[in-house]
Amino acid sequence: MTATTSLWWDTLPVDLALPLGSRLDSHESADVVIVGAGYTGLWTAYYLLTRSPGISVAIVEAEHAGFGASGRNGGWCSALFPASLSAIARASSPDAAVRLQLAMNDTVDEVGRVATREGWDIEWAKGGTVVLARTPLQWERAQDTVREWRSWGFGEDDAALLGPSEARALVDATDVLGGVFTPHCAAVNPARLVRSLARTVVNLGARLYEGSPARSLEPGIVRTPRGSVRAPYVVRATEGYTASLPGYRRTLAPVYSLMLATEPLDEGDWQHIGLDRRATFSDGRHLIIYGQRTADGRLAFGGRGAPYHFGSRVRDEYDREPKVFRDLWRTLTDLFPRLAGRAVTHTWGGPVGVPRDWFASCGLDPATGLAWSGGYVGDGVGTSNLGGRTVADLIIGTDSELVTLPWVHHRSPNWEPEPIRWLGANVGLRTMQSADHVEERTGRPALRARLFTRFLGE
Repeated sequence: MTATTSLWWDTLPVDLALPLGSRLDSHESADVVIVGAGYTGLWTAYYLLTRSPGISVAIVEAEHAGFGASGRNGGWCSALFPASLSAIARASSPDAAVRLQLAMNDTVDEVGRVATREGWDIEWAKGGTVVLARTPLQWERAQDTVREWRSWGFGEDDAALLGPSEARALVDATDVLGGVFTPHCAAVNPARLVRSLARTVVNLGARLYEGSPARSLEPGIVRTPRGSVRAPYVVRATEGYTASLPGYRRTLAPVYSLMLATEPLDEGDWQHIGLDRRATFSDGRHLIIYGQRTADGRLAFGGRGAPYHFGSRVRDEYDREPKVFRDLWRTLTDLFPRLAGRAVTHTWGGPVGVPRDWFASCGLDPATGLAWSGGYVGDGVGTSNLGGRTVADLIIGTDSELVTLPWVHHRSPNWEPEPIRWLGANVGLRTMQSADHVEERTGRPALRARLFTRFLGE
């Protein structure tokens, strides 16, 4: 196995890997300064520059554009929003919850539209998502999921219940009893997306300062070790790295998600596995797993399972948890036994940003000029685009439909101080792991999973 930043970075075309920015060694000014050159920051810059020509945008990045989750994720450009429709409705209204979901559905296509318009090769394949049901309890939950979608007015074109043969025709895994299919997801190469976006933003005129970690983010100014940028608007786009900023330690908890990738598989393998349309896939267990067939014929597969680290620490060594990789491989070969003799060529991971109520948000405080978007809980490939468009509209002053969506100006509560945060996060992880084991052993729903779901505000 090879431990790298990610498969996506290792296979990036040379032209997309070329340096794009320089270190900030002076005191500068701009109309907008963005902290973080991942999807959120870059999408915000893209829409600012394309909607308000002449605007001055500076981006401050601790490493290089796409270093974090934007270059390491599972490549699901999905319409998933971390909070449930019920939770969104409780915070706003049923109509507002539906409007947000429709905006998320359209966001998937918006990413595809921009990629086509800009000529990006991001290995886009809008094959939808299949969530397999592989136990009787998962099948019951699949039926409940579709009934829930119907109760909100979404039809077969949004969420379809699949029988065993229909599900296996898309993903021929073991023990398939059925599943749920949604068309609102595209498989992408995430590093190609973030680097293409970064190059376009720089070509549009943004100043990108790489290797320049923000030491403070305040109204009107961002300070780095060797310089600063003053601007009327300061955008926080730091997601899993937010806790490293002074004053934001308890805003988002960095929770690790890890992945592996196989060697390219042969045609005989794919005849047995399926995924002809490159649908992304998961199953109905409590502890999240996710996978895709890559454009070069590998299986890229990931899941949660790594512990939360005390004090919201983020370190390179946390990307590599051998036990988690072993568990992922065991799960993948249980799904597809034919893979048992195949090689794993890449293992990697990184932190995602989790708000206390699992409710992503974006907004702008007009009194301070501080704006933000984040808290995607791993669903950021699509949501970050919606966030970037919305923050751009808020800064420019565009009275759009986007700025009225119910996640705008939502304020999640802070996480508890340590050691309560460490205990709660890791108890939650163990709860979901043990719930899957209990259900597998007893065939009955795990009460502990339902109780923890309430903790998440579902």
